[in-house]
Amino acid sequence: MAPTRLQLNLMRLLSRCEALAAERRDPEEWRLEKYVAALEDMLRELKQQSSKPAPELLNEYSRKVDFLKGLLEAEKLSSSTEKALANQFLAPGRTPTTTKERTPATKTVHLQTKARCTGKMRSELLGTVCFGAAVSFLLVYRFSCCLASDEKQSAVELDAVLQHHQDMQEKLAEEMLSLARSLKNNTLAAQNVIKQDNQTLSHSLRMADQNFEKLKDESDRLEQHAKKSVNWLLWIMLIVVCFIFISMILFIRIFPKLK
Repeated sequence: MAPTRLQLNLMRLLSRCEALAAERRDPEEWRLEKYVAALEDMLRELKQQSSKPAPELLNEYSRKVDFLKGLLEAEKLSSSTEKALANQFLAPGRTPTTTKERTPATKTVHLQTKARCTGKMRSELLGTVCFGAAVSFLLVYRFSCCLASDEKQSAVELDAVLQHHQDMQEKLAEEMLSLARSLKNNTLAAQNVIKQDNQTLSHSLRMADQNFEKLKDESDRLEQHAKKSVNWLLWIMLIVVCFIFISMILFIRIFPKLK
């Protein structure tokens, strides 16, 4: 599913916040705090939408926003020890925000912040510049090793996620293809049934028209025959009546009344 406009805006703002968090900021810098507050509002609105992204992606967004919020709260602490302890409990993102990133930016920011806090804490405890430089060198080396290890782990995780999504897409494509074939077969079967029904209906209509014409012709013939029969019967009855009348007259004339 294509990302919505709100999701794209959230990704852009999240990438901007990660870039600001990676920079060295002044104590009076206020943009990152405002941006994180806007991220919380956008994430809350995105979770309430009907066309929201997958739960895994929403959890990743929440994880990164919580990391940035915890990072700001840790920076407000007074001592370096409290800052280092607070940074230990922060959970950075697991996947890159943009396709240009090889390693999640929040993980890089977490390692940098942890290194700075640890360096300041040791510098305050030991109070020597030389040891602080050595510690910084060790921390940078450790950061580089951790970053390389995290890059490898992130690459493996990213490959696994991409392979999983590719398998899901192939499975969905096969299911959609199967559904399309089934729909096509059902459509063709329904089309054949409708075609046969139309042919049967047309034949029935033709037979009904033919039967109606034949019935009409027979009705006309029967009516004409009935008229002819009535005319002949009337003439025959008239002839019979006339014959009887004439016979009676002749009978009376021939056989007079006896005295």
